[in-house]
Amino acid sequence: MGAFLAATSDSQIRATIPGRLASKPAVTPLRLAALTLSNPVAEVAAVALLCPVFLYAALWNGFPFVFFDTGAYVREGLAHFFVPERSAVYSLFLFYAGARASLWYVAFVQCLVTAFAITEFARAVRPQTSLWKLLAIALTLALFTSIAWCAGQIEPDCTTPMLVLALYPLAFRTRRVGWVRGVLLVCIAAFATGAHPSNLGLSAGLAGGIAAAKLARLVWPGLPRANLLPAVLTFALGLGLVLTANYSLTHKLFVNRSGAVFLTARLMGDGIVKRTLDDICPTRRLKLCTYKDRLPPTADAWLWHAKSPFNALGRFNGTENESNIVAAESLRRYPFASLATGLFQALRQFWMFRTGDGFAPEQYVLDPEFKNFLPRQFEHYLEARQQRGFLRFTDVNVVHYPVALLSLIWLGVVLRRDVKNKRWKRAALPAFVFLALTGNALVCGLFSGPHDRYQSRLIWVPALVLLLTERPRLRHALRRPVESGT
Repeated sequence: MGAFLAATSDSQIRATIPGRLASKPAVTPLRLAALTLSNPVAEVAAVALLCPVFLYAALWNGFPFVFFDTGAYVREGLAHFFVPERSAVYSLFLFYAGARASLWYVAFVQCLVTAFAITEFARAVRPQTSLWKLLAIALTLALFTSIAWCAGQIEPDCTTPMLVLALYPLAFRTRRVGWVRGVLLVCIAAFATGAHPSNLGLSAGLAGGIAAAKLARLVWPGLPRANLLPAVLTFALGLGLVLTANYSLTHKLFVNRSGAVFLTARLMGDGIVKRTLDDICPTRRLKLCTYKDRLPPTADAWLWHAKSPFNALGRFNGTENESNIVAAESLRRYPFASLATGLFQALRQFWMFRTGDGFAPEQYVLDPEFKNFLPRQFEHYLEARQQRGFLRFTDVNVVHYPVALLSLIWLGVVLRRDVKNKRWKRAALPAFVFLALTGNALVCGLFSGPHDRYQSRLIWVPALVLLLTERPRLRHALRRPVESGT
């Protein structure tokens, strides 16, 4: 027997031993790629691999992308100087993420959290997805959608899809999530809720949608179960973050001090503020009355143009009280016009999602902030392709916009098909995504006015959903033999 074993190869020995007693082969990269997301090893590997994929655009740029607002966030976070129009939650995130040492730390954390949210979303929706398939999906999204441009930008826009991707598994795939992942997803969703004022409204809207689904199940038992508690907890924690961050900078408790200003600007662009001022100025002494016959034609011109009366009136701090009055009077006197124009702007916002909105060189705004608060990064910031004017998004949008549009239409077809066939559990996911897209467009369109970047930050989610759930169906259709006509 000893001679026989000595002459027998390892593979032959393993073949003669029962499977449960045979030694397990080492985990090679190929075998790791074949593991599904239900395996914790593949789950961790997915997060590690997806993070640099989403960081590639910023790496190519040579510096994290910046926006007009980036300087205000840097000043608010690093100098602890309250800026009414910017989220204190995101500003303080820059401080705690190490922005003073390097903005690359911030971009890395944003890409890491995005990678985690996508991995957990994919694991909850389709746990049989293999590591290499998820990596292929991530590469596709990075090349053909706006995800990498948002995740690598020092701006809270990247947090909006985090909120959506975290809430869906918590609400509709609770058992697959588990309590450890659930706690992490709630923390991510809560941070996203507080990171941008529009996200607070979106979070409330999504919680309302989940509550409606839960109530509807009392009438139609075939509808999927919905867990409302995580959504309520997310909104409450997000609101708590907003109150805490604002208090830490001002020692006062409040939610927002710029909402009425933005709403007044939107109503001004729609011509309603002029009508309101004509009504109330004869009896009320407002500083705005001085400028009622020469108001700028758009909200952006009022808020950001150098020669706008908004600057002479003290910008956000100086116009807060009068904006509250004018906004309230406009809504009271012209409710249908205010709502109709807002809904029209929301409709425009829903279809505005071109990549690259605001990715222009911003030195005239940002140079002072970088010199004062990030002097060691100033040279690298100036050397980036963005600051040298090398970014051109015309060619990018030749690909990105059609991909986003087709994904949106295709997801609508999927939703219609599932509803028609009464497959309510399958319909829950596309319905939730459309609720998020619609809610985001409504909040931004009603209160601020449409801009491509507001919807662009979220428009890659339909493509992710389709690549996760419809790829087998598409592959089957492509491989199905075509009958010959002869």
